[in-house]
Order: sequence, then C-alpha cells, then structure tokens
Amino acid sequence: MDAGEALTQLQVQQWLDQEDAWMRDTVRRHGWAVQYVLGDACSGPSGCACGGSPGADPPFAYTVGLYGFGHPELLVYGLGQHAAYALLNELGERVRRGERLDPDRPLAVGDAAFQVRFVPFRDDGDLPVLISAQRFYEATQDRPVPALRVIWDG
Repeated sequence: MDAGEALTQLQVQQWLDQEDAWMRDTVRRHGWAVQYVLGDACSGPSGCACGGSPGADPPFAYTVGLYGFGHPELLVYGLGQHAAYALLNELGERVRRGERLDPDRPLAVGDAAFQVRFVPFRDDGDLPVLISAQRFYEATQDRPVPALRVIWDG
C-alpha cells in the first residue's frame, strides 16, 4: 500500500483488533502496559537541531492496566520513550505493591534523583488522550478512566 492511500474500514478494524489483543495480553502478563505517543514538539535542550518547536504537541506516555489495581492510570508529557517507560514502570511497580500515588504529594523517583507530583487528569474531551486505556476499559466520555498526570516537582 502506498503511503498516500487511505486505509479501508476493514483494515482499520483489523489493526484495532490486533492492538486490543496485544493490550489484553500485555496487561494480563505484566499487570499494565505503557502506551507511548509521538508528538511533534522538541523535548530536547534549547537549540536542539531536531526541528520541533517547544510550543507544539509534546510526546506523551500513559499506563493501561493500573485501574485494574484500583488505581488511576498515569500520564506523563515531554519525555523520550525510554525515560517515559522507565518512570511509568517504576510507578506501576509501586502501585502493584499497594502504594497509592496521591495527588499533590511529592514522591522521590529514579534513585531519589528527582521528585514528581500527581494531579488529577480528566480525559473527557471529544478525542480522548488516553485512547488505549479508554478502549481497554470500554469507558465513555461521560465516565472516562480515572487518571493522574505525573509532573516534575521543580
């Protein structure tokens, strides 16, 4: 298929079916999955040669499966894929061990190199941010999956 050709409805459904199967299997085996979404913003240092502008849409990552532990899903903006996976997996392990990540309570992470805070995030827009989590839990715009945004405590 050429890059310019549109996907058919059947192709889109087949892709979604494969994505759903991967998500179910990953959450069943590991407890949660991390979904990474590329952005078109630069998250590098000032003067980075990547071509992205700092004010554009940053990359983000979020968990799918922590709600199954009775905990909100977690969302972080602006990190590269490796750093986002490391952070969300560390926090996911804490949730698995029974720790509650409470809003506005600072928490040391990454060998206590820095702290993060958690703020409530309501994913009830026309186009959800946490698309995979909303699909996984069959959530609706009126009843989205609870989530916390992870922010750096400067």
